[in-house]
Amino acid sequence: MRRPFALLAGVLLAGACALPAHAAPASAADGSEGSDNGFTMTDPRITESSGLAASRLHPGVYWTHNDSDDGPYVYAVDGKSGKTLAMITLRGIGAPRDVEAISIGPGNQMYVGDIGDNFDGRWPYVWIYQLPEPKELKDQTITAKQYVVKYTDGPRNAESMVVHPVTGRVYLIDKKEDGGHLYEGPAHLSVSGTNLFRPIAPVDLWATDAAFSPNGQQLAVRGYFGGIYYDWNNGRPKRVDRLNVPLQRQGESITYSLDGKKLLYGSEGEGSSVVAQDAPAGAGSVKSPSGERSSGSDQADEKGGVASGGRWRTAVVAVGVAALLWFGIRRTRRRG
Repeated sequence: MRRPFALLAGVLLAGACALPAHAAPASAADGSEGSDNGFTMTDPRITESSGLAASRLHPGVYWTHNDSDDGPYVYAVDGKSGKTLAMITLRGIGAPRDVEAISIGPGNQMYVGDIGDNFDGRWPYVWIYQLPEPKELKDQTITAKQYVVKYTDGPRNAESMVVHPVTGRVYLIDKKEDGGHLYEGPAHLSVSGTNLFRPIAPVDLWATDAAFSPNGQQLAVRGYFGGIYYDWNNGRPKRVDRLNVPLQRQGESITYSLDGKKLLYGSEGEGSSVVAQDAPAGAGSVKSPSGERSSGSDQADEKGGVASGGRWRTAVVAVGVAALLWFGIRRTRRRG
């Protein structure tokens, strides 16, 4: 960490009390009310869930993966019971280093982002893997494509990867405490050579994951203690509002439900819970290919809409500070 956590705690107290947020009631996290109302992962193999993606082929199922030290695996988890329905082994790739994100694009293609770099620039390149979402949920091995990825402005750490549901273009967001950037990949990734990603818009958040809405019209970005959602605006992201991200053990993931009505937030840790909240309006089914920017390197409009929710309660802020301090101690003992 580059700053003392006591300072960050003070910033959280001051900022959270002063800034409004998009308010949405959290749903039950035990799966008792349905597949899009939250659940708790029960598989002891899933201890560092770092990414989350709603299945396109299997409504109510969510894909996840461990952060590191696990192997080339992704897991299909039932969004009601929290039980693992299938473990997929990726074939044809090297040993993953730091898998941080998962997203599903057009044609039910699943993308896995081996994009983490805990040394913030040691790796000269990172990888993205692509494989078809399996039609049958059972333990199996599937051949994946492996793409080499570099940034035009040098190596960096990232935990957020999104695939536009209409165009299939891949985007990354680097993880910077003071805010990072949205990086755009080529129109089509290539297994030969290097795929260069270039910055196209600032993201004013210490981002740990992101997700496109099912229709590709919204982009939701989360951090440990906050979030922002944008209108995609034909590839020129326009900031709209803050997200009221739930307090979690180590908030690492976010996805929209298949119908776009919910945002689901995941956390690392064994037996971790996924919390569901109402998503901003307008995130529904996929529309015609109008959500893609054609060219240029336009910046996001950081003067977007006024926040619409209520203020955080003092008690919640106090819990947030305690969690932040706990998280800081924990992060000094383990890799991010």
